[in-house]
Parts: sequence; C-alpha cells; structure tokens
Amino acid sequence: MENFKAASDDLETILTTESEHLQKLNDIVLEAIEEEKLLSQKLYEFEDAKLSLSDRVADKVAFFGGSWAFIISFIVFMLIWIGVNVFLLSRPFDPYPFILLNLLLSTIAALQAPIIIMSQNRKEEKDRQRAINDYMINLKSEIEIRNMHQKIDLLISRQMKTMFELQNVQVNMMREIKEVVDRLNESNNLNDK
Repeated sequence: MENFKAASDDLETILTTESEHLQKLNDIVLEAIEEEKLLSQKLYEFEDAKLSLSDRVADKVAFFGGSWAFIISFIVFMLIWIGVNVFLLSRPFDPYPFILLNLLLSTIAALQAPIIIMSQNRKEEKDRQRAINDYMINLKSEIEIRNMHQKIDLLISRQMKTMFELQNVQVNMMREIKEVVDRLNESNNLNDK
C-alpha cells in the first residue's frame, strides 16, 4: 500500500507541475496579446493624426485640381471667356491674344503646382510611414511565429517528459500489482496442495 501511496504522490506531483507549466504558457500568451494591443494603438494614433488647415486646403486643391470636374469646368470657363471677348462685347476687356487669360492660366498653374506637390509629399510621407508600420508588423509576426514554434516545441517536450514519467509510474504500479497477484497465486497454490 505504501508503494501505491508513493505512486499516487508521484502522479499528483507530475500533474501539479504540468498545471504550472500550462499556467506559465497562458501568462505568456496573455502578455503577447497585450503587446499586440499596444502596437495596434500606435498604428491607429498615426492614422488619426490631425491635419493642419493648410494641409486640408492642399488636399482639397489637389483633389479638385486632379479631377475631371476641374478640367471640364476650366474648359467651359475658357470658352465663356473667349466667347464673351470675341462675340458679345464691342469693346472686349481681353482682346484676341487673350493676354489676361494667359496671365490668369499661368497664375493658377503657378499656385496649383506647389500645392499639389505639398499634398503629394505629405501623402508620400504617410505611405512611407505605413510601409514602416507594415514592416514592423511583419517583423513582429515573424518573431511571434518563432516564439510560438519554441513554445510548442517546449510544450511537446514537457508533455513527452510527463507522459514518460506517467508511463514509468504506471509500469511500476503494474509490476507491484503483478507481484501481489503472483504472491496471491502462490499462496492459493500452496493452500490447494
């Protein structure tokens, strides 16, 4: 009976140790989830950055200046300008070579180009930051995958060790049971004779 109690104590120790290992793995997983939340919050902070008034204006001008609405409206404006000066007015304010119209077009182009470039530069910086963030996420994912492989390998090796220990305890218990059965059979055989 003492051997059975020792075996029972061995089993309890093995199961307690296994439970402690599982709790450690659980804590590691919870910590990794918390780290992921922190990384996600940093990425959202970048996306939610407030734009200044000049940045918003540059975006609107670039958006409108690069659209079909701008092209069509400007063609209509130029046709009206030319029509008014050629056909409707007896004394046109901008006669045929349309110098004032050329000045207006040059001024618009001179102002619109740097505004569009400012908007593109900011979008390029945003894209660069997104690429850096994507790289960091990919790197973190790679590290997490490696950590998961290590954890799984560790878990498998510990489970194998636990299984071998349990098997060893079971084999010892089986031997003890066999010895008890053999002794009982011997005593029965002696009593039968």
